[in-house]
Amino acid sequence: MNAFEQVISRKNTRSVKWGNMEAVYGVENAEEILPMWIADMDFPAPPPIIEAMRERLDHGIFGYSYICETCKDAVRSWLSSRHRWETQNDWMLFHHGVVPAIATVVETFSKKGDNILITTPVYPPFFNVPGHQERNIVECALLEDNGTYSIDFEAFEKCLQQDIKIFILCNPHNPAGIVWSEADLRQILRLCNQYDVLVLSDEIHADLVLPGATHIPLAKLAEEEGEKIVTCVAPTKTFNLAGVQAAIMITSDEELKTALQKNAMAHGQMELNAFAASALKSAYTECEAWLDELLETLSTNMDYVINELPKAVPGIAIQKPEATYLLWIDYRGTGLSEEDMMDKLLNNGKLALEPGTKYGEAGRGFLRMNIATPRSVVEDGVKRFITAMQA
Repeated sequence: MNAFEQVISRKNTRSVKWGNMEAVYGVENAEEILPMWIADMDFPAPPPIIEAMRERLDHGIFGYSYICETCKDAVRSWLSSRHRWETQNDWMLFHHGVVPAIATVVETFSKKGDNILITTPVYPPFFNVPGHQERNIVECALLEDNGTYSIDFEAFEKCLQQDIKIFILCNPHNPAGIVWSEADLRQILRLCNQYDVLVLSDEIHADLVLPGATHIPLAKLAEEEGEKIVTCVAPTKTFNLAGVQAAIMITSDEELKTALQKNAMAHGQMELNAFAASALKSAYTECEAWLDELLETLSTNMDYVINELPKAVPGIAIQKPEATYLLWIDYRGTGLSEEDMMDKLLNNGKLALEPGTKYGEAGRGFLRMNIATPRSVVEDGVKRFITAMQA
C-alpha cells in the first residue's frame, strides 16, 4: 500500500481539520463527522522531508536559525525547473506562512481606510486580513457560467478607478481551481500598471496544477515591464507542511523589498525555525517525483467524485478544476438554501464541507470539498453526501 492509499488517524494530534470541528461548525458529536473542509491533506509528507527533519531533531540543539544560500538556491532552482521562472536569491524574503505574508504586504503598502481589491469568490483571508487592518474591501465578482469562472475586465477596471492601493490575486484560484491564462494575467498587469496598483500574487497552489494545465507566475510576465508585484509561494500546501509554517515573498523591486524588510524589523520577525528550513530545502530538492504521483492521485480522486456524486444527487454539478485539491460543488439545482444544505450534510450525512458564502456572497450555492485524502475516505465522503440528500 502506498502513502496515498493508507488511512492514518489524525485524531488527538491537534489537527484543526480533525479536532476542531465542534468549534468551527457548532455541532455536537463532532467525532462522528468526516472532515473534508480545510485545505490540508491527509497524506504524510514525503519521506525525504521527514528524514531531513528527523536529522535536524537528532542533532538536539535548536538555537537561532537563518535561511542559508543553499535554501534559497533550492527555491530558485525549483521555480526555474517547475515553472520556467528565473528568479534571484536576493529577491526572496521568508515568512511564517502565506497568510502572514499577505498581512505584511497589506500593512506595508497601504494604510487604514485604503481600498484593497479582490475578485470573489475567493480565499477568506483575502478579505478578512485587510478587514482586520481596517482597510476597505472592494469586491469584483468573477463572471460565472455553469461553474466556470472568468474575470469581468470591464468591472475590474471600474474597480481600479476607486483609488485601489493593492490588488490581491489568487493564482491559481482558490476555491474554483482556475489556472489563469497568459492573456488574463497580461491584462491584469496592464490595468494595474495603468492605475498604479501593487499586485500581491498568492501562488501557494502553483505546484498543485493538475496534468494538462500550466501555471504561469504573474511576475514572470512582468520581468521587463516594471510592474509592482510581490509574489507569495510556499512548500506548505504542496507537501502538506502547513503546521511547519514556511513561505517566501519574492519581488525584484528593490524599493518594495526594502519596505518589507523594514516592516519585518518593526515587528521583530525572526527567520524560519530550524525544522522549517530543513523541510523547505528537502521539499524543493528531493520531492518532485512524490509530487507528480500526488497530482495523479488528486486527479483520479476528483474524477471519482465528479462521476459519482452528480449521478446520485439530482441538482449537483461539478466542473473539474485545473489546480488545487479542492472541488467547487454547485448545488443550486437542488433548490436548497445554504442553511438547509449545511444542515443536511452535518446532521444527516455527518460530513463537513465548506459553505460557499465563506468565500464571499459570490460563492452562494456552492460547497468546497477537499479530496486530498485516501480513496477509501473520498468514497466514504461521497456516500455520506448521498445519504444526507436522501434523508
